[in-house]
Amino acid sequence: MLSEEFVSAVRGPPLSSNTAIAKDVGIYCHTLSPTYSVRSTFKKSSAPVRCLAVSEAHVFAGQYEKAYVHVYSRLRGNQEAFVAFPERIRCLTLAGDVLIIGTVEGRVMLWETCTGRLVSTPPRHVQAVSCVVATPYHVLTGSDDSDIHVWSLSQLLELNSNAEHEPERTLSNHRAAITSLSASPSVSAESNLCVSASKDKSCIIWNYQTGEVLRTLLFPSFPTCVSLDPSSRAVFGACEDGSLYLTEIFAETHLLGPQAEDAATVVQVASPFGAAPPDAGPASCFELSYDGTVLLTGHPKGQILKWDVADNKTPVELTNLNAAVTNLVFVSPFAVQKPVKAVTIVKPSQAERSYTFSGQLESHLGSKSRFDRLLATPGFSQDTLLQAIEAFEQSAAESAEDQELRKQDDELWDVVNELRAKTVPAS
Repeated sequence: MLSEEFVSAVRGPPLSSNTAIAKDVGIYCHTLSPTYSVRSTFKKSSAPVRCLAVSEAHVFAGQYEKAYVHVYSRLRGNQEAFVAFPERIRCLTLAGDVLIIGTVEGRVMLWETCTGRLVSTPPRHVQAVSCVVATPYHVLTGSDDSDIHVWSLSQLLELNSNAEHEPERTLSNHRAAITSLSASPSVSAESNLCVSASKDKSCIIWNYQTGEVLRTLLFPSFPTCVSLDPSSRAVFGACEDGSLYLTEIFAETHLLGPQAEDAATVVQVASPFGAAPPDAGPASCFELSYDGTVLLTGHPKGQILKWDVADNKTPVELTNLNAAVTNLVFVSPFAVQKPVKAVTIVKPSQAERSYTFSGQLESHLGSKSRFDRLLATPGFSQDTLLQAIEAFEQSAAESAEDQELRKQDDELWDVVNELRAKTVPAS
C-alpha cells in the first residue's frame, strides 16, 4: 500500500511541561496514511518558517537568526553535519542535490551537497530574501524589498564563469514585503506559473518566464502562506487572521485563459475555505499532499491540523508538538530512480579546488540486454508479443513474395524453352 509521509519542524521552547513529548526535539518525521504515527525525530534544531528541506537521504534545517544549517541523515537517523555559512540564513529550498539559500543580506547561495561547491550571488535584493522556490530550470526569490527575482539555475551553476550573477528578470508589482512564493513544475513557456503573496494583502499569479501579470487576488488580510495545487488549477492561501482560502483558477468564472476577464481586473477573495480554531492561532505554514486532496496546517500553539479539501469538513488535529510549528514538507511517495545516490554530504567551500563526488551505486551501470529484460518480466511483456507478431507477419509476407517470384520465374523458363524449340533445325 502506498504510504504518505511528511516532515515537520518546530521553533522555540516548549509551550507547557508535557512529559509525553521528548525534550530538545526539533524535527519530526510522520506517517500520514494509512495510519498516522510519528516514525522518528531529530534533536537540537530550531528552524524558522521556510527553513526546512528534505531529500531522499537527508533533512536540511536552517537555524533561527543564525548562519548554520543542521544536516540530518534519514538513513542513519542521526545528525550528520553542522554546516556554517558566511551570512545568516532566512530561507532555503532544494533543487536536486543543490541546497539554495536566501540570506538576510539579500544574497542567494547555492551549495552542491555532493561536491561541496558553493556559489554566491551579489546582494541583488536590497533587503533580506524572505522566500525561495526552485523549478526545473529556474530559481525564484522573494524579498522584504517587495521584489521577486527570476534566476536561471543553469547560469548560477555554470563552471568557470567569472561574470557576476544577474537575475533574468524582476517581478515588481507588489508594494510591500513578499511573504510566500509557490511555482508550478511546468517546463512550458506558456504555463510557467508562480503565485506570490505580500503584506499588501494581495496575491499575484505570474508567468515568471515572461514576467506577465496574469491575475491579482486581493484578500481581507495579508496572506502568510500561499501554494498552487499540484495540477496548478487552484491557489491556496492562509492569512494572518486565521482564515484559509481556496481560489479555483478554472471555475465558472475563469481567472486565466481566453475566457477570463482582463488581467488588470482585481479579484476580491472574500469567502474563506475554513478558519483555524482560536486556540491554535493562524497557520504559520501549510503543505498540500501530492494529489492535492489533503491540506496540513502548522500553528503557533503546536497543533498540526488535517483538512479534507474535497469534503471541506471540520479539520482533524493530528498531533500537538508543544512548540510553534514552523515548517511542513511532504515526502514524495514516488521514488526517483537514480543510478547514483549521494549518501553523505560534502561541506561547502568557496576555495578554488577540484571537486570530488562520492556516491553509492543504485543500479548496474551497464545497459540491460534483451534477455535480461525478458528474464525480469513475469510472463511475456506486451512489447515482446508485438515483436513476435510482427516477425510472423513479416515471414508470411516474405513467403507469399517468394511464391510469386517462383511463379514468374517458371513462366519465363516456359517462354525460353518455346523459343528454343522453334529455333532448333530439323535433322
